[in-house]
Amino acid sequence: MKHVIDIALSPSEASSPELVFAHAVHQAGIDADSVTSHHVLKRSIDARGKSPKIMLNIALFVNEEAPIQSPLSSKFRDVHHGKRVVIIGAGPAGYFAGLECLFHGLKPIIIERGKDARSRRRDLRAIQQFGIVNPHSNYCFGEGGAGTYSDGKLWTNSKKRGDIRKVLQLLVEHGAHERILIDTHGHIGSNKLPGIIQEIRATIEQYGGEIHFDSWVNQFLIEHDRVNGVACANGNIFHGDAIILATGHSARDIFTTLLEAGIHIESKPFAIGVRVEHPQAYIDEIRYKQSPRDPHLPASSYKLVEQVQGRGVFSFCMCPGGLIVPAATAPGEIVVNGMSMSRRDSPFANSGIVVAIEQVDLKEYEQYGALAGMQLQTEIEQAVFASGDGSQKAPAQRLQDFLTGTVSQSLPKSSYIPGLYSHDIATLFPQHIAKRLQFGFQAFERSMRGYLHPEAIIVATESRTSSPVRIPRNPETREHVHMKGLYPCGEGAGYAGGIVSAAMDGQNTVQAIAKALGVQV
Repeated sequence: MKHVIDIALSPSEASSPELVFAHAVHQAGIDADSVTSHHVLKRSIDARGKSPKIMLNIALFVNEEAPIQSPLSSKFRDVHHGKRVVIIGAGPAGYFAGLECLFHGLKPIIIERGKDARSRRRDLRAIQQFGIVNPHSNYCFGEGGAGTYSDGKLWTNSKKRGDIRKVLQLLVEHGAHERILIDTHGHIGSNKLPGIIQEIRATIEQYGGEIHFDSWVNQFLIEHDRVNGVACANGNIFHGDAIILATGHSARDIFTTLLEAGIHIESKPFAIGVRVEHPQAYIDEIRYKQSPRDPHLPASSYKLVEQVQGRGVFSFCMCPGGLIVPAATAPGEIVVNGMSMSRRDSPFANSGIVVAIEQVDLKEYEQYGALAGMQLQTEIEQAVFASGDGSQKAPAQRLQDFLTGTVSQSLPKSSYIPGLYSHDIATLFPQHIAKRLQFGFQAFERSMRGYLHPEAIIVATESRTSSPVRIPRNPETREHVHMKGLYPCGEGAGYAGGIVSAAMDGQNTVQAIAKALGVQV
C-alpha cells in the first residue's frame, strides 16, 4: 500500500534522512518496520512564519516496493537514416527538440552559430576581462544558449504546456542531481550545466544526430512557399523535411533575415529595466527573519510584482548567491544578466527589475514595424554603452540615490567583474520606464520592508528578458502561419520564457512534426 503524507520540519531536521523518515511514519501512523521503501516527492520552503520550515511531500510504501521507472533514454531510436529535421539553435528548445527526435526516429541536424560549451568559455573570459564581445559566441550564443550561463533555474508557470517531469528526468539522466525532480524551485548552476549539455550532445550524436557549431544561418531556402533548407555564412547548406527555428531571444539578425525572406513576424510585448544587487545576507534576514541564516537553508530568493501606471513592474531571473554578468551580443552595447553557481555561495543577491513594454509604448518606433521593440532595446543598450569609456564597465547607482535622482558619490562592492561607474540611471531610459522603475522600487519597499537597503545598487541595462518579436505559428500544427516547413519554437519565437518552457516547446514542436510526417513513436 502507498501512503502519501505532508510534513513540515525545521531545516536541520529536514537535512537528516533518518529524522525525515521517523517523522513521516509517525505522522502516517504506521509501523516503521512495515515500510519497504520511501522517497520524497516534493520539497519546498515556507518562510512565512517566525522561522522557516521545510515542507516535504513523502511517499511511503508498505509491504510493496516503489515502481521502478525505466530510463527515458531506453526509448531512443537509431536515427542515422531517419527523416531529417534541421534545428537552428542549440539552446534548451533546440537540444530538447533534438532529444525528442530520438523518440520518433527523426534525424536531428542542429546548427549553432556559436561554439561548443568548452570553447565558449574563452569568449566569456574575453568579455569579462577585456570587454571584447564576439557576436557569435557570448553569454547568449553558443552551445546550451543563454540558459547555460544564467543559473539553470528550472521552475516554470507553464505546467499545462508539456511534460515538465520528462524535461527534468532527461536532465538527470545526463548528469543533473536528482534533487531537481523534487525541489519546487530547482536549479542546476552555471558551473554544472556545461557538462550536462555536453552529455546531451553526446547522446544526440550517438544515435545518429548531427551538431554543427560555428554555423551562422543567414539565408532561408524557399521553394513554392515552403522552407526546405538553410544556408550558413560559412558556405554550408542544410536541407530537411522540417526546419525548426529555435534561435533564442537575442538573435536579432534572424528577425531581419526572416523579413528579408518575406516571412511574416510580429512585434510583441516584452520588458526592459535594470539589475538590482543586494548583500545576500540582508535578503536572508528579510526573508528568513534570521541572521545569519541557518546553514541548512539555501540562499533566499524573492519574487516581486506591482502595477505602476498601468504597467507591470516585476522581478525577473532572481539569482540568490549570484553574480551579475555582461550579456551583450554585439560590440557597442551594454547588457547585463544574472547567474549563480550550484552552491549559490556568492555574498550577493541580484535580480532583474523590469517594466512591461506594450505596443502603445512603441508609437515613436512605428516605422520599424515588427522590429519596433528591438529598435527600442538597441537604442537603450547603445546609449548605456555610450555613457561609459568604451569597455564593458556598466553604469550603476545606489538604489536610494536612484529614487532621489542623485548621482552616487561612491558605489559598494559588486559581483560584476568588468567594473562599474557611477551614473544617473534614469537619464539612460525613456522617462516612462525610469519613472515606473522608481515607483516600482518604492512599492517593493512597502511589500518587502528593508528592500531599499543603503548598500543596494542598480546596474543597467536588463533588456533581454524575452523576445520583442513573435513568429506566428498554427497552434495545433506549430507550423508558421504562412510558410510551410518552418516551425518557430522557444523564446526567440515568442513561445517560452525559460529553460523548462523552452525545452517543452521544443519537445512539443517535434511531436507535431512527427505527426505531420506520419512518423510513429
